[in-house]
Amino acid sequence: MKNFQEILHTITTDIKAISNRGTVASYIPELAHVDPTKFGIHLLDISQNNYSTGNANEAFSIQSISKVFSVSQAFSILGDTLWERVDVEPSGDPFNHLSLLEQENGIPRNPFINAGAIVIADVLYTHLKNPKEDFLAYVRNMANDNTINYDEKIALSEKNTGYRNYAAANLIKSYGNLKNDVNDVLDFYFLQCSLKMSCKQLTNAFFLFINRGKCTQGKTFLNVNQIKRINAIMLTCGFYNEAGEFAFEVGLPGKSGVGGGIIALLPNKFCVATWSPGLNERGNSKLGMLALEKLTTATGLSIF
Repeated sequence: MKNFQEILHTITTDIKAISNRGTVASYIPELAHVDPTKFGIHLLDISQNNYSTGNANEAFSIQSISKVFSVSQAFSILGDTLWERVDVEPSGDPFNHLSLLEQENGIPRNPFINAGAIVIADVLYTHLKNPKEDFLAYVRNMANDNTINYDEKIALSEKNTGYRNYAAANLIKSYGNLKNDVNDVLDFYFLQCSLKMSCKQLTNAFFLFINRGKCTQGKTFLNVNQIKRINAIMLTCGFYNEAGEFAFEVGLPGKSGVGGGIIALLPNKFCVATWSPGLNERGNSKLGMLALEKLTTATGLSIF
């Protein structure tokens, strides 16, 4: 077994010495107030051993990391028919671009760009009796943690500034790929993105993606084939127009969020979450990506 704790301690020491920490997301006003010096990393291995340093127990806005939870729930409900509404190809574009939507008749390129996640939110809005409560319950069950919750202030902040998301939703609606009211779907989408979780809570929730669909409590959420497909989408699409760079440097499936969080995993081995609020020019955590590159380099563990 690798000495994960020692490796995480070394990484954190190295990261704290770096002065250029990226830029905290400010286009969502509530996120602009986050302390850019925060850094945490937590690793959970397949035997459920925990390794942690820094601010790993402090909850932050997970933003687009929540898209993995929503597509998982939708996939568990609809099965493979889900992919008739959203594709599984890398976009090559930033997360909020709309140009491909019109070219491809309202079918988003993948479920992790905003347009794709809005379609997934529409699917859940249709099939869940109480979408906001049922989605939260789903995530809490995945993580075995009833303290996980939405941040209503962040959700409202996103709603008040989410013009591109309204544009995307209306464009998708014009092609018939949004079944519910645009405002209802977006209210749910913004709330989903406002989930607050710590690095430790994220690794607990993502344990099932390294454990053949079974959570830390042994409950099955997805079958093995579904896990394989979602992990594949994380590898190819989890970092938008920087997915290739993440695969090249880190070599793990993963998902980022503009709150500065990143989750990454190696099936049958471990899942790891980092948090550093400063983003690079492509909207991914600058130091989080560096920390994960250091992790796979130090351990020699990746999917390649």
